[in-house]
Amino acid sequence: MTAACEALDQAPALTSAEMATLRDRVKSSNVNDTSFLATDYLNHFNEIIMLMEMVPSMPDCLEDAMEWRPKSYQEHFRDSGLGDADLTIMAYENAPASYREPFDMLVTEMNERIAAGLHILESKISAGAMESLDAWNEKILQDLNGRIERLSAIINATAPANSQDEVDSLFAD
Repeated sequence: MTAACEALDQAPALTSAEMATLRDRVKSSNVNDTSFLATDYLNHFNEIIMLMEMVPSMPDCLEDAMEWRPKSYQEHFRDSGLGDADLTIMAYENAPASYREPFDMLVTEMNERIAAGLHILESKISAGAMESLDAWNEKILQDLNGRIERLSAIINATAPANSQDEVDSLFAD
């Protein structure tokens, strides 16, 4: 079981009245009242994507990009300074599994792809392979931007929610 799934299992379940109250509270916040997720989390990924976009024309930006570290949803909002960070975290922790599980899996994939992409860029620059740097960077960015679009669709509840069977199959060995 992944850490994300374990966290879901450990989160105390809200009563139906508490869920209704939470749903009402998120309606006046930056949290989607269907998915219980917030698009502000995407800023964490947009930051590294912007840095990676600059690397081919300014290879020195790779040093800044290499300092980027993944942050969990909760870490991002705790560090954000947003006034409704606690509500945003509470909503995430009570998000429907049909949104939260594919979201968490995609976040994990993003973190892995970013690390791999940075490694490739670092290798290309170290080897002096500047002629292929643009092409590799374009592939990496295209992949990451596609995943950002999918995350956004999940957050905004415009992507179809997975059935429980589909979610379970994602975690099958």
